[in-house]
Amino acid sequence: MAKKQFKAESKRLLEMMINSIYTQKEIFLRELVSNASDAIDKIYYKALTDDSLVFNKEDFYIKLSVDKANRTLTLTDTGIGMTQEELENNLGIIAKSGSLAFKQENEAKEGHNIIGQFGVGFYSAFMVADEVKVTTKALGSDQAYVWVSKGADGYTITPGEKESVGTEIVLKIKENTEDEQYDEYLEQYRLRAIVKKYSDFIRYPIKMDMTSQRPVEGSEEELEEVVEEQTINSMIPIWRRNKSELTDEDYAAFYAEKRYGFDQPLKHLHISADGAVVYNAILYIPENTPFDYYTKEYAKGLELYSNGVLIMDKCSDLVPDYFSFVKGMVDSEDLSLNISRELLQHDRQLKLIAKNIKNKIKGLLQSMLKDEREKYETFYKAFGRQLKFGVYNDYGMNKADLQDLLLFHSSKEDKLASLDEYVSRMPEDQKYIYYAAGDSVARIQKLPQIELVQDKGYEILYLTDDIDEFAVKMIQSYKEKEFRNVSSGDLGFEPDEKDKPTEEEENSNKALFEAMEELLAGKVKSVKASKRLRSHPVCLSAEGDLSIEMEKILQAMPDSGGVKADKVLEINVNHEVFKSLKAAHGSDNEKFGLYTALLYNQALLIEGLPIQDPVEFTNDICKVMV
Repeated sequence: MAKKQFKAESKRLLEMMINSIYTQKEIFLRELVSNASDAIDKIYYKALTDDSLVFNKEDFYIKLSVDKANRTLTLTDTGIGMTQEELENNLGIIAKSGSLAFKQENEAKEGHNIIGQFGVGFYSAFMVADEVKVTTKALGSDQAYVWVSKGADGYTITPGEKESVGTEIVLKIKENTEDEQYDEYLEQYRLRAIVKKYSDFIRYPIKMDMTSQRPVEGSEEELEEVVEEQTINSMIPIWRRNKSELTDEDYAAFYAEKRYGFDQPLKHLHISADGAVVYNAILYIPENTPFDYYTKEYAKGLELYSNGVLIMDKCSDLVPDYFSFVKGMVDSEDLSLNISRELLQHDRQLKLIAKNIKNKIKGLLQSMLKDEREKYETFYKAFGRQLKFGVYNDYGMNKADLQDLLLFHSSKEDKLASLDEYVSRMPEDQKYIYYAAGDSVARIQKLPQIELVQDKGYEILYLTDDIDEFAVKMIQSYKEKEFRNVSSGDLGFEPDEKDKPTEEEENSNKALFEAMEELLAGKVKSVKASKRLRSHPVCLSAEGDLSIEMEKILQAMPDSGGVKADKVLEINVNHEVFKSLKAAHGSDNEKFGLYTALLYNQALLIEGLPIQDPVEFTNDICKVMV
């Protein structure tokens, strides 16, 4: 029979499909297996309406066979087969799909979904094969046909011989090149690995003759090779099994089998959604942070399956960045796939699944926080930083989803506290949620600025992570309670009457503070009597949105631009040091300048800020000691 040309597309289309649509050559096996599964499904569909057909699932399978000597890989199925006309229509026209047409004709019927809705998957075989030969016999037909092609130059269809209904595809595997090792597609264990990766949950058995070694009978040392037919796919995915039949050990085993992590999952969530969009999912909260989690190399995302066939290793669109630690998979029959089944159209179904998954993850974490506090704190130690980044990013768009999940160290108890717990413990007269930021709890507990708030009996949240204060600033308020830094200019309450200076004292101190401001020009915005200090002589506070701790963090970043907080030097007028300062003012300008410099540098050290001239500072200390 004369060679025919492909009807719909040119040689260039086929070359583009092979070279561009698929990013990995191993995908060809997924496509051929999916087509074979479709062919079996079609018999199942027909059996639903044809009483003469009996569908016994045990009689249907897919078989892989390797002939290394002749460099062939054969895939055989016991599916519905194709007539000569169907060969012409399905394999003679690139991008026409028999599965799609069949599905459209049978949309109202109840049964298995057809995987292969697009027509180019079959042609992925040419990525690894010089020649493809298809021998097929249709259900109800006595005549078999053979389709042969070496690629874009065309194909032939001739009558052939085949005893049973179904299709046999023989791929003549290409020779190795410098860039590609095609021999791997003739290796049993490599083929099995590809099947396990992409087609493990195809509902029909995928069989292959596997070679193994076993001891020769009667000998302990001598081994012999044995070839046995094995089913290399598991067929029934865990996510389609009844939850009541599964144990925590089953979910942990699946986590390990899929290599989601080397740790044990803290928690799992099994979702079977049947509403606006139908999907199954198994999600995991890991126990430990992956080594590359906070690097650019880390790729978030869930495995995405379409009707049991792996479509994407990591579908990043399924989880928001702030839940990027979640591992697991999603399987849906509702997704719109493109011609390669490798990429997704960003359609309504995908967005609905992603929204549902986000809410499920949030609900799971809230449940852990409420009912399994120790487990949640283990999770938070590993991934709490990511939640805070989620609050801060995108201008706080996600703070409503995340603020209830945040934990901070607290002055009230030696343990982490949620914002809800903090607010529930607030006295009636407390207006604000107070916090202090620093490198560690121990360092914060020594800050002079916390004295007055503690004396009032108010709880203080200790913000020890560099992202903490940025996240809190983005939240702004929680349950109508604003956040207030203990180092801010206004604490929101007045000191006791006994601590307020008289008008005469205020006037007397005004000239002193103005003199200090002149000496510290360019270093502080102002000098004033402190309302917050009790036992300490001096501290720094900040005016405006940028705190001193935020300045330190930003200054440590490249291209910080020299950003600085508006600092205020606060002096404790009830401290013995102030008496010495006051005595020097107006009577000994040199000593007054010395005391001013010392107090300013002490305030810098308390905040963990660098001193501009350490040598001068040590010399000043020596002057005081002489």
